[in-house]
Amino acid sequence: MASQVTQPQVDGEFKPCAHDYQINCSSCRLNSLCLPLALESDDVRQLDEIIQRGKPLQKGEYLYREGDEFRSVYAVRSGTLKAYKTTDDGREQVTGFYFPGEILGMDGISNNMHASSARALETAAICEIPFTSLEKLSASMPSLQRHFFALMSREITEDQLLITLLSKNSADERIAALMLSISTRNARRKLSATKFRLPMSRVDIGNYLGLTVETVSRVFSRMQKMDILRVDNKEIEILDLDNVRALANVSS
Repeated sequence: MASQVTQPQVDGEFKPCAHDYQINCSSCRLNSLCLPLALESDDVRQLDEIIQRGKPLQKGEYLYREGDEFRSVYAVRSGTLKAYKTTDDGREQVTGFYFPGEILGMDGISNNMHASSARALETAAICEIPFTSLEKLSASMPSLQRHFFALMSREITEDQLLITLLSKNSADERIAALMLSISTRNARRKLSATKFRLPMSRVDIGNYLGLTVETVSRVFSRMQKMDILRVDNKEIEILDLDNVRALANVSS
């Protein structure tokens, strides 16, 4: 069964809301990402009433596990989580990383069972949204329903990104595409698009991109020598965003 969690830590470039169990949707700095902009204040109040908040999820703790009954979707308030599936031979395959303002858990909608596991990479605050309550509320709020469909579409787009990343021949392309993704997601949260801390390990990055840990480290070193990135352990500074786009084969 999923753990209930909420408010969080301040860590490097990640500057989420303070530890406040009384925080609500209307006062959350991430509400423009989670909620439809067109919602009236009374609608926000109704949505806030169905959201469950509890203790923060600690590093390494599970939000839900593969095979758990699907009951809720979750909005990340702070921290980062990784989602992964277990292969037939028992290995872990990372399928995504979730940052503040992003929704996860939608993999369980179709079969009423989570198809992957989600685990905290650092202390994380989560808003739990019971899906049955969300369905009922969406019926009376068309804008909320449309927004939820848009979030599902973004989830599909992220899945397609992974497929595209894994189809690229170059390790440089894969790393550049991931750095560009994190940069874009930071910018969406009004944080720096060029300076950030990687919440995931080199092992997780390699697993996600289909690369060895040694290859990941070599690519970071090469990009640093080319003055594209400045790398200090998990601290990243993008020195040449256009070059990162070019390496990732993405137009500016």
